[in-house]
Amino acid sequence: MPILLILVSSLMYFIFGYDLVRTDVVKLFALFAALFFFCFKLIQFEKWNFKFLLIAGIIFRLVFLLSTPVLSQDFFRFIWDGQLVLNGINPYLHLPDDLVVRSDLIISNAQLLHEGMGELSARHFSNYPPLNQFLFSIGAYFGSKNILGAIITIRLIVILADIGIFYFGRKLLKQLNRSPHLIFWYFLNPLIIIELAGNLHFEGVMLFFFIWSIYLLSVHKWLWAAVLYALSISMKLIPLMFLPLFLKYFGLKKSLMFYSVIGVVTLALLLPFYTPEFIDNYTQTVGLWFSNFEFNASIYNVVKKIALQLEAKPWELIKSYGKITPYITIAVVLLLTFFRKNQNLSVLLGSMLIILASYYFLSTIVHPWYIIFLILLTLYTDIRFPLFWSAMIILSYAAYGNPEYTENLGLLFIEYFIVFGFLAYEFLRLKGPKILFRKN
Repeated sequence: MPILLILVSSLMYFIFGYDLVRTDVVKLFALFAALFFFCFKLIQFEKWNFKFLLIAGIIFRLVFLLSTPVLSQDFFRFIWDGQLVLNGINPYLHLPDDLVVRSDLIISNAQLLHEGMGELSARHFSNYPPLNQFLFSIGAYFGSKNILGAIITIRLIVILADIGIFYFGRKLLKQLNRSPHLIFWYFLNPLIIIELAGNLHFEGVMLFFFIWSIYLLSVHKWLWAAVLYALSISMKLIPLMFLPLFLKYFGLKKSLMFYSVIGVVTLALLLPFYTPEFIDNYTQTVGLWFSNFEFNASIYNVVKKIALQLEAKPWELIKSYGKITPYITIAVVLLLTFFRKNQNLSVLLGSMLIILASYYFLSTIVHPWYIIFLILLTLYTDIRFPLFWSAMIILSYAAYGNPEYTENLGLLFIEYFIVFGFLAYEFLRLKGPKILFRKN
């Protein structure tokens, strides 16, 4: 039966990668639901057969090797930025719209990449941190003038990072006296496989450095942990939010040394791209994503519904909302920093999960691959609602089912009703406030 499940799942991943149009949301939902069920059954049947499930997870990822991402066009921008870096052009200083019209631009497939990334990406500076740019350039180099070659190279990087997460994630589970089979809820999760190996998002590479760093903390190697934590930040900025939590974990003196190492490594990676215009361009671009756009929001959609009844203007509302939410997030971070016993590594990881979940619940834009971080963190806590979210967030892709990309609020209601419903259940099961201020 497990072998049959692997064969059928592999076939479904093949269909996902090579025979799916993203506007066909019925087919998309049906495939994803079946894959999630098969994932559950595989873990149920073979959770102690680590080699078997490890090989299964690798096979599922390799099925996508020659495919072009279906649900995301971000890879066009990855290859574009990589080509710029290879040609000595700073991706934080030049807009694709400006570069593509230049007659002296030496970029392979420039017109195709520019059209593929979409108008929104093409008119903004790159928002991907420095280490991303180095990895993009590797993809562009080995891909040479072939887009599929670049895709394959990037995909292999992403798959290797996922295997690294499996290795260090499992070791960390053992260090924290948690069942090592829990790592398969990450490694075999269809959302992880589809969004990382399938759609080429780099959250997995960021999480590889992050989980390696946390594992090193668990074996008291804080200096190398700081270096790897800086690499994680240089992939995606999300781990920056968790830095205050280390004040209690290390104490003041040691935490300052930890922060110093992170700062030095981060600045060293930033140096090749730094110019006086860099900071302004980068912060404006990052800020746009969270104050101008909306997708799969939860609390924001409720606020918007109420505000529209009061005749508020949508374009003013999202800007005002985007200015308020960072302060709420900072308040949550400070609350958990000073009132939670983060000296314990398990509690520290739980604090990270609560902060990140709060941030996403407040956000105006929550793409499915954003919550991958939550899925990994949940394995080291008693909280499980992110696993339910990973099963339901696929409903947000219903927006691709129409030419205007209009969201289906009914499906979003179902998604968040289940997520918040299970969250409420867990809040009661874990005895309410004790989950926030536990001591061990």
